[in-house]
Amino acid sequence: MKRVSANALKRCASIAAAALLIGATFAPVDADARAGRGGSFGSRGTRTFSAPPPTATMPGAAPMQRSTTAQPGPSFGNNAAAQQAPRRGGLFGGGLGAGLMGGLLGAGLFGLLSGSGLFGGLGSLSSLFGLLIQGALIFLVVRLVMGWFARRRAGEQPAAVGGPSPYSLNRDNEPAQGAGLGGSGFGRNFGFGGGQPASEPLTLEKQDFDVFEARLGEVQAAWSAQDIERMRGLATPEVVQDFAEDLADDASRGVVNRVTDVKLLQGDLAEAWREGARDYATVAMRYGLIDVTEDRASGRVVDGDQSRPTEAAEMWTFVRSRGGNWLLSAIQQAA
Repeated sequence: MKRVSANALKRCASIAAAALLIGATFAPVDADARAGRGGSFGSRGTRTFSAPPPTATMPGAAPMQRSTTAQPGPSFGNNAAAQQAPRRGGLFGGGLGAGLMGGLLGAGLFGLLSGSGLFGGLGSLSSLFGLLIQGALIFLVVRLVMGWFARRRAGEQPAAVGGPSPYSLNRDNEPAQGAGLGGSGFGRNFGFGGGQPASEPLTLEKQDFDVFEARLGEVQAAWSAQDIERMRGLATPEVVQDFAEDLADDASRGVVNRVTDVKLLQGDLAEAWREGARDYATVAMRYGLIDVTEDRASGRVVDGDQSRPTEAAEMWTFVRSRGGNWLLSAIQQAA
């Protein structure tokens, strides 16, 4: 068998190492390198795991992949298994009424077995009728009380109410029912479309849409500058944490993402609602941008084209405390 020299082994090892280095250098990076990286994350309050209503800008949104909001579990106050449990049958049903009437019948049977007769101890026929009347009255009272409690529990169940207004803003920024979508900017394109009923509908003004459009550019600018402190004034702590982790991942790979020339092309309001002291708004946005990824050390572009804009479509959810500023609380990609 022909022996392989030590020099040949060294040459093979050098070639393999060079191949690995070249592969790592030219390994593809995320095509969606902008803030959010093409994932779906964040919180939409109680609607975090409910799909936003479709809009003309974005017919469907991907479900949340990462969220600190706990998924809803079974409600012990309205347990379906408890609702479907079979009710006790019999003349008197279950509960307190059955206990009272069962006690009266048990006393009669005990008298029969003890030799005193079924109604032993009852002095006369009038006593017998009196007992029957009392039992009937007790039965009726118990049934009325139980029915009242049942109606009260049913009345406490939440009732769905109407969602956002079916109006949209036309090109003159005047409310007009059925106005079409097109052009650019929130003032012209945001449609107050119907959708999932809100627990408490929220009416938005033009200045709210202006803020959403401004947040789009501000968030991407803070992302490109890797300015975490600036992001804290634009997004919730959960979203800031997700951005920080993505930036750390870029740093570990020796790259930096630059997003410039962000321009809103079309926007729709999917839904707006209020939960306690917080307001929520989910908007669909299609926007153009220059999205490139550079080598951190040399500045060489490793992904993207500085001269060719791209487009992205996402659902952004904003939240504010009553009287506060709107903060980005979730991003969802197209389904």
